[in-house]
Amino acid sequence: QGQLVESGGGLVQAGGSLRLSCAASGISFNIGVMGWYRQSPGKQRELVAVIGSRGSTNYADSVKGRFTISRDNAKNTVYLQMNSLEPEDTAVYYCNYKAYAMDYWGKGTLVTVSS
Repeated sequence: QGQLVESGGGLVQAGGSLRLSCAASGISFNIGVMGWYRQSPGKQRELVAVIGSRGSTNYADSVKGRFTISRDNAKNTVYLQMNSLEPEDTAVYYCNYKAYAMDYWGKGTLVTVSS
């Protein structure tokens, strides 16, 4: 059974930076599409960024130019570097793994951006 564990969330002032990490175990990490999603209170979970097995990336319009997703297949870890954070980025951030019929989620890490 696959497991994803997020870390790196916290409280930061607007304009600041955070780096989220997601450590994976029990899965074939290097063949999967890894994604970061977020959910704010009262809102649906939304895609933030994804990275394919070969490193191709895609971002939500709201984070383009501010967030960068990357992966280290040797460490089974995916990262989300978040710069120029805004209060609107406040949410629980979830890590996701998809490969074939497998679809795993982490429990999330809270990011709070104060104005």
